[in-house]
Amino acid sequence: MRSVKLSLALAVVAVLVALVGCGGGGKKGPALTSITVTPTNSTLSVGTTWRFTATGTYSDNSTRDITNLVSWSSSSEAVATISNASGTKGLITAVSVGTATVRATLGAVTGTTGLTTTPASSPTANVMPLTVNGSLCSTGSYLNKACVSVTICNPDLSACQTVNDILLDTGSYGLRVFQQAIPSLTLPPVASGAGSLTGCVQFADGSSLWGPIRTAMVKLGNEPYVSVPIQVINSSFGSLPLPCSNADPTPVSSGFAGILGVGVLKEDCGLGCAFNAANGVYYSCNGTTCVGASVPLTDQVQNPVAALPVDHNGLIVSLPSVPVGGVPSLDGSVILGIGTSTNNTLSGPVVLKTDAAGDFTTVYNGVTTNGFADTGSNGLFFPDTNPSVLPVCPSPSTDWYCPPVTRSLLATNVGATGSPSSAVSFNLSNVNTLLSSPNRVFSDIGGPSGFGFDWGLPFFMGRNVAFGIEDETSALGTGPYVAY
Repeated sequence: MRSVKLSLALAVVAVLVALVGCGGGGKKGPALTSITVTPTNSTLSVGTTWRFTATGTYSDNSTRDITNLVSWSSSSEAVATISNASGTKGLITAVSVGTATVRATLGAVTGTTGLTTTPASSPTANVMPLTVNGSLCSTGSYLNKACVSVTICNPDLSACQTVNDILLDTGSYGLRVFQQAIPSLTLPPVASGAGSLTGCVQFADGSSLWGPIRTAMVKLGNEPYVSVPIQVINSSFGSLPLPCSNADPTPVSSGFAGILGVGVLKEDCGLGCAFNAANGVYYSCNGTTCVGASVPLTDQVQNPVAALPVDHNGLIVSLPSVPVGGVPSLDGSVILGIGTSTNNTLSGPVVLKTDAAGDFTTVYNGVTTNGFADTGSNGLFFPDTNPSVLPVCPSPSTDWYCPPVTRSLLATNVGATGSPSSAVSFNLSNVNTLLSSPNRVFSDIGGPSGFGFDWGLPFFMGRNVAFGIEDETSALGTGPYVAY
C-alpha cells in the first residue's frame, strides 16, 4: 500500500557480590556452587536461533535463574555466536555446521553444555506461505487480500505470538501490527528525545495508521529471528497529528491484523526523516503531547527481510494464474532471498531498476507515469483517458472501473534508468458483475488512480516477481529493482 544514581549502582554491585559469595566483611549470603546451562547438548540447524538459560545452585541448595547475570561465550564463533547484549543474553545463532561448547560464567564458576549445528532443515526454510482470501486471512468482503503469518516476540523471547491476517505489501516498508493482535507481548519503546518514538503512515487510498515504534524479535517463515523496530498500531496513543487524524482504530476497521512491508527499500522513510523533524511520519510523544521528530535510520521501522543473516538481498512473490472471472481463494509463496538457494533463482527475467522511491516508469494509452508493483493494492489502479472504454462504476463503487465487456489492455514498463522496457497485457472486467459471483480473487479488476500506475495484486497472478533490496546484490544486479 502506498503506502543511574550512585546509590543504585552500589546496590547492584552488592547484590552481585553476594551472589558469587565473595563479599567483604559481615555476614555472607549463600555462595554460588554451580551453573547449569539448558537445554543440554542441543542441536540447532544453521540459520536458526535459540535462547539458553543459566540456573545457579547455591551453598544452601537454593537455585536461581541467572541468565541475565552470567557472561555467555561460544568456543567457536565460526559455528555459533551467542549474545551478551541486554535483553537478548543467551540468544545463540547457528552460523555453520559443526560443534561448539556454550559457556556461562559468573565469578569463578562456569557452566557448560554442548551444541551441535546441522545443515539448514530444508530449502523451504526461506518460504513463507501466502494465501489470497485463504486460510491465513480473516473472513470479510476484502477482495484480493494477500495474507501471510508472522511470529513476533519480546526481545528476550520470553513471549511470542504468531499473527495471521498480515497483509503482504511490497509497496511499503516494515512490520506494523495492531496492539489488539499482540496482547501478551511487552515490547520496549524506541526512545525519541524525552518521549517515545511514534509513527504516522499514510496510504494512497486515504487510510492511515498511527502508533508507537517498539523493538521486537521477528520471525519470517523458518528464518532466524531478527531484531527490528516495528510499529504497534494504536490510534489512542498520545494525540493524533493531522496527517493521521483518520487513523484506523481496529483490525476490523482496516480489514487486517497488520501489514508486512517488504518492498525494495530498507527503512520506511530514509534520510528524509533522519535530518528533518517536520517529516510528517515520525513524532516524539511525551504523555499526550506529540511533536515532529527526526529519526536515525536504525530507529526507523525496518524492512525485516533486509535484516536476515543470509537471505537479505530481496524476495520473490510467486502466485499461480487466475482466469477471467476469478476463483474463491488462491495459495502461493513468498520466497526470501534472491539466488541464495536452489528455490529462489529466476531464469532470464526482465529487471527494472527503480528510483529512490521504489518506482519505475509505466506508459499506458500514451500517458507516461510512475509505476510500482504492489501486493498491498487489491486491483490495478491507473489513470485512464478514455472513459468510453473504461467507464468508472456508478456510486457507491466509484473506486473501480466497470466496462460493459471485458477489455484486453496493454501497458509498457520501463526501468528508471530508461531501459529495459517490457510490454504487459492485462484484462479488466466489470467489478459489479464479478461481485455477483461467489469468487473473491480476481485477475481482472482495477480502478482510477491519481498517483501513478499501481500494479496491484492482479499483476502478480501467474508470475514470479522479485524485489531486489537497495544496495544489496544478486545475480540480477544491485537493488533497488523489480524483476519478473
